[in-house]
Amino acid sequence: MSIFVTMAEQLIELNVTGMHCNNCAMSVHKFLEKKGLHNILVDFAGEEVKFSTSDEAKLPEIKKGIENLGFKVVDDLSTHSVPFYERVENKFIFCAIFTTPLLLHMILPWHFLHQPIIQLLLCLPVFIVGCLHFGKSAISSLKGGIPNMDVLIFVGSTSAFIYSLIGTVRNLGPQYQFYETCATIITLVLLGNVFEKRSVSQTTSAVKDLIKFQQVNANRIINGSVEVINAKEVRPGDTLLVNQGDKIPVDGELLSGQGSVDEAMLTGESIPVEKQKYDKVIGGTILVNGNFHMLATSVGSNTILAQIIDLMKKAQAAKPPVQKLGDKVAAIFVPAVILIALVTLILTYFVGGAGLQHAIMNAIAVLVISCPCAMGLATPTAVMVGLGRAAKNGILVKGGDTIEAVTNTKYVVFDKTGTLTTGKFTVNEINITDGADIKHIRGMIVAIEERSNHPIAKSLVNGLKGLPQQKLILKTVKEEKGLGMRAEDVEGNHYFLGTAKASNDGHFNLSLYKNQVLMAQIAVDDQIKPEAPELITQLKQMGIIPVLLSGDKKDRCLKVANQLGIKEVHGERLPEEKLKAIDIYKQKGKTIMIGDGINDAPALTHADVGVSMNDASQVAIQSASVVLLNTDLHSVIKFLQISRHTLLTIKQNLFWAFAYNIIAIPVAAMGFLNPMVGALTMAFSDVVVIGNSLRLKIKKVGPPAP
Repeated sequence: MSIFVTMAEQLIELNVTGMHCNNCAMSVHKFLEKKGLHNILVDFAGEEVKFSTSDEAKLPEIKKGIENLGFKVVDDLSTHSVPFYERVENKFIFCAIFTTPLLLHMILPWHFLHQPIIQLLLCLPVFIVGCLHFGKSAISSLKGGIPNMDVLIFVGSTSAFIYSLIGTVRNLGPQYQFYETCATIITLVLLGNVFEKRSVSQTTSAVKDLIKFQQVNANRIINGSVEVINAKEVRPGDTLLVNQGDKIPVDGELLSGQGSVDEAMLTGESIPVEKQKYDKVIGGTILVNGNFHMLATSVGSNTILAQIIDLMKKAQAAKPPVQKLGDKVAAIFVPAVILIALVTLILTYFVGGAGLQHAIMNAIAVLVISCPCAMGLATPTAVMVGLGRAAKNGILVKGGDTIEAVTNTKYVVFDKTGTLTTGKFTVNEINITDGADIKHIRGMIVAIEERSNHPIAKSLVNGLKGLPQQKLILKTVKEEKGLGMRAEDVEGNHYFLGTAKASNDGHFNLSLYKNQVLMAQIAVDDQIKPEAPELITQLKQMGIIPVLLSGDKKDRCLKVANQLGIKEVHGERLPEEKLKAIDIYKQKGKTIMIGDGINDAPALTHADVGVSMNDASQVAIQSASVVLLNTDLHSVIKFLQISRHTLLTIKQNLFWAFAYNIIAIPVAAMGFLNPMVGALTMAFSDVVVIGNSLRLKIKKVGPPAP
């Protein structure tokens, strides 16, 4: 359990075991809502429950309430071990041992197996396990106000058992002996639960794989000696030794040494990245060659890897709109099925003229063949696998609802600098005004721009730092979105370095002012990314219209657009103007915005889906719905492909879940299905849904259709 203190409320995280489908999660969610809690997030697959409360004293009561629903709150999932008798695999094996001879009596001439008392003794242990497993969950779900599938299984198996027990006690004959039906229903559904449990664990493998990267040791250097500690014990400011083959334990920067770091787990890029003194390294990546000393800068929940894991968990719990229908149906499904079973019993017995035995068997078949779990699992399992595949391709999607938002995209709006272009600029020319000193001008530019993370600023600093210059000492520096940098030196002079809208010469795109007097004009240019032309061509083939929206000068935007074949171009746009442009495109159709700068942040937030590059500003990354950890633009197409196939899988799953129940329930009600066959098909309907979701892991995702 974790507690995070916020301004007014505490965000509390609980580890809750025993939730096996979305209905279970809904029961917990509804209970927490009744308690007046906020920011509720229940992830049944990740076994996590999060909520905010201003009254921590309620916590014991909340834990008890969750456990009263049939679930278990544990302190640490990694150290928690399920008791032998509570493991669903062991319950299935135990029940199968007693159920097998009950089934064999129908085909083997062993007369002692036909004795009612023998059948009762064989069925009783299975029925007790069923009552403890399904009965407890059923009663708890009824208390929670959202009946789950276990209600149907419990009612069906109990009906068969009581019917048979009455026949045995009153010695009514073999036509009243349905112990094998009761035992088989319980055993087959337990088998389905075994498969379901294993399959659901596979759908969350992406997060589990990332968590494994956190579970490493660190070599901390104290007074010249090396101390081996767990990565969780590392504190900011610690000096760590990383040797060849080690996983880098936390985020930091190199103090000495060098090496090649495999960042594939973060970016999907298989080629190792060379790191030298002062370069940043990320926890969880692997040093494949070399060794170095590093300074720990971000540890624990502040590391990039921890933040990605947290985003992945939140994303898996965020529901796409397509899931809402499934949730609504699943919530009323169990009461509806019980009503259908009662109607089946009454009509078959009183109207159809069949015997009580036949009427009861038809009603039981209706109960055990119906499967609300398939509906509950249809969306989250597909979303988990889809997000996991995206993560392994270096695409971090912040919400499962984003998957559906990208469908039927009409426009993809690109920022220019650092998105379609490399962001690696060269200084082509500096034009100084009369009386200005070039060394002084260079000093001004470097002093101002070294305080900015913008690609142009970095390129200016790198391009000028080796040339003669007169150093300038600044007192304050401030970056203005979409305009440039303002600064003040220790002598009180004011500087502005930014976009040259006032310039009549399109060759120059930056201007430097000192005390509102123009000192110099600077011409910088960057290169188009090699993969950009192919990306624009693919988007057009998919029926998507590419748009260029930039704060750069219009003639430069037109030059890039002409090279790439982009027809719709908007240059010299400030952040608020970008926002208006996105608004216009959104009214025409679904719009994706791809950008990387602070000036893109409002547009990224306002678009249907905002996509940010990993080397973007932190503001842009936080504003976007999708972060491309690999700056290769091919990731955009891969994201669209994975999203399309994830949504397709969700629709397939929901179709199967609905179609199965729509067909199976009437067939069972009409008496064409034996309850045992019903239990078998119900048990595997969940497996079909999860299996279809797992196909996303290996499925070839072709280009999205136009």
